[in-house]
Amino acid sequence: MLMDKFDSIFVLFDIGMLLFAVAACVIAATARPDAYRAADKQSKTFWTVVLGLTVLFDFLVWWGVLGGMLFLQIAGLIATIVFMVDVRPALSQVSGGGRRRGGSSSDGPYGPYNGGR
Repeated sequence: MLMDKFDSIFVLFDIGMLLFAVAACVIAATARPDAYRAADKQSKTFWTVVLGLTVLFDFLVWWGVLGGMLFLQIAGLIATIVFMVDVRPALSQVSGGGRRRGGSSSDGPYGPYNGGR
């Protein structure tokens, strides 16, 4: 009975890693290729292949085809974390993401802050 609980927890981890890798793969595939060069990161092809293989391995482990491939799952999880923590913010900064259009640095959440003037 206790092992059934552990199995269900591991299934949740498998699904979580799969969804995390899918999100990273979609972000990597939709980013512009020149943004990778401008951010001085590996190429779009590199990240798309690495994250695509991670999605494939995670899916096969979740499906039950690859049973004892924990090493590949951990390597894929590390690659996904590196992409989401390091590469994605750099791509966003180079591509102009995260900045509001037409705003300035003194704008607050409800409009410009002018010091009460």
